[in-house]
Formats: sequence, C-alpha cells, structure tokens
Amino acid sequence: MTNHHDHNPDEITSSDLSLLMTQIRQWGQELGFQQIGISDIDLDQPRQHLQRWLEKNFHGDMQYMASHGEKRSRPEQLLPGTLRVLSARMDYLPDTDDMAEVLADSHKAYISRYALGRDYHKLMRKRLALLAEKIAAVAGQHNHRAFVDSAPVLERALAEKAGLGWIGKNTMLINPKAGSWFFLGEIYTDLPLPLDPPQQTMHCGTCTACLDDCPTGAIVAPNQVDARRCISYLTIELRESIPLELRPLMGNRIYGCDDCQLVCPWNKFSEPTREADFQPRHNLQASELIELFRWTEEEFLSRTAGSAIRRIGYECWLRNIAVALGNATHSDQVVAALQEKTGHSSALVREHTEWALTRQHQATDC
Repeated sequence: MTNHHDHNPDEITSSDLSLLMTQIRQWGQELGFQQIGISDIDLDQPRQHLQRWLEKNFHGDMQYMASHGEKRSRPEQLLPGTLRVLSARMDYLPDTDDMAEVLADSHKAYISRYALGRDYHKLMRKRLALLAEKIAAVAGQHNHRAFVDSAPVLERALAEKAGLGWIGKNTMLINPKAGSWFFLGEIYTDLPLPLDPPQQTMHCGTCTACLDDCPTGAIVAPNQVDARRCISYLTIELRESIPLELRPLMGNRIYGCDDCQLVCPWNKFSEPTREADFQPRHNLQASELIELFRWTEEEFLSRTAGSAIRRIGYECWLRNIAVALGNATHSDQVVAALQEKTGHSSALVREHTEWALTRQHQATDC
C-alpha cells in the first residue's frame, strides 16, 4: 500500500482503505487485542436508552453520566470530524478458576476479576496509541483519539455496532465466541474506513440467569441495571454510607461484583488472558478479609500501586471490608479485627465497623 503522508483522508481510495483495515486487524492482534471492529457514529437508539435510564435516576451519584450532555452519543462533539470508531476488545480473565470457591468462603475477600492485576486503563490506552501511530504511518496525518473509559463514550453500544457482540440482559457486551470477560477501548478517527456488520441478534433467548442471580436485585429488567443497588457501584462509585438494607446482600464482595458474568452460559467460551499484567498481584484473588482489613494506609497505597483498586481510597476500602466482615460467619478473630477499628479517625469506617460488630454479636445470639 502506498504511503499517504501528504494526502487528505478523503483522497485515499476505497481499496486502500479495505487493505488498511486488514492491516489494522493484524496490528491489533500483534498488540494483544482479541478483536477489532469498525462502526459509524450514529448512536440515536443508545442515546434514547441512556436518557430513559438517567430519567429513572438509575445512575445514583454518578453525576458524570448525566453531565456531558450529548457528547456521549455524539462522537463528533468529542473529536470534530469523526466518521468512524474502531472498537477493540482485550480478554482479562486471570488463569484462576477459584471464583466460586472464594465467594463461598465468607472469610475470604472477593475482588472483581478485572481489578486483580495492573490497571487496564494505562495498558490499553498505550496499545491503542501504538495502533493509531501505525495507522497514521500508512494513512498520513488524520484526526484520531484513543479512549479507555477516559471520556464520555458509549463503548458497549459502539462495540455492538462494530460486530463485537451484543448487549446482554446484564448490560454487558457478550461475544458469541468469547463470553464477556474483556475490556473495551476505542479509537475515534476521521478516516472513512469500511464498516463491519453489527451484531444483529441478541442471543440471550429466554435465559434470565443474570437477573435471577444478582445478589442485590440490581438488574431490575432485561438490559436495565439500577446502579444504586449494584455492588460494583456500592463498593467503587459510592463514597458515602452503604444503604443498610443492601449490606447483608453484599456477602464478601469488597470491590466490584462478577456474579452476572459467573452465571452467564456464554462465558463457557471465555479464554484466560494472555496478558501477564492482568494476573493477580499480592494474592488478591483469594485473600483473607481480616488480613486486608489490617493493612495500614501505607500498605494499601503500596499494594494497590498501578491497580484500579487504588481509586476508591483507603477509607472506602475499610468500609467495604467492614461490611464483608459483618456478613462473615461468626468468629472471635473477626470480632477482634473489627474492635481494632472502632476508634478509627473516619466516621464512615467507624459506622460500618459498628454495624459489622452488631451483626457478629447477633450471629452468636441465634
């Protein structure tokens, strides 16, 4: 293919563009992406779905979901001149299959599998930037920008349009050959690349496993998640007190929740990640709650360096673990660990610790 450094994107021929698309997929694989698809930027239907969701206040305290106006559904407002979106997916499931065992052990901490290794944002953005550079080397100067959860982007809707899967009843993107344990990232571009056929059908059928198994009943209807009840929201986004009625339902999940993916039949097709950076660090895939609760702030900061977990901060970390300890089967060790924190400087930590102690004492009265 000829080098078009001095050409405008609209001067590149369609055969050049389809050849470039073949190269992009090849480069994507070399950079560790499992799949890349191309969509246009018409997001009218997803915009209406988002609007209805916001009107129901299902976003809770996530004001950023409502505050970007039309930018989320109008890619050309984020990057003027955008014609196409490259959606890329990267598998993240670590090579451990002990998820059900950890959830069944009330003294262990369950951490969402996406957060066990290195923070995916930096890793994926770096790879997408490299991909964009390779495209620019062939297609010449063009407008492009890479995103990984870093801006108002309707990533699942775009990925569905690009043929990467369908949005399931649990609102996750599900790929018929790979399940849903993957990250998504995007490159907005003004190159008129050939479009991929969108995923036409939703293959959830009559299955309602995710709705039936959600611990807090957050999936209120197919494709409708009330974030205010979702454990991922409660443990990661919410910075205040966790609603009392939801605490007993959270079990030992201290950072995120994977239940709707664990029960999804399509995940029998998922493959373990090949990325060393996504493998668990500090034994976080099966740590004891008490051990994590005893981390000092310094230990929390050093052990979550480069991890997505760090963004919740030490205070919410302790809050979440206190709830899990309250839900654990009674033991003197749990009570002792909680008592150590009753004088904590944070009112939030004290409140959740006292709740947990009450729960532990109630367990002995039964």
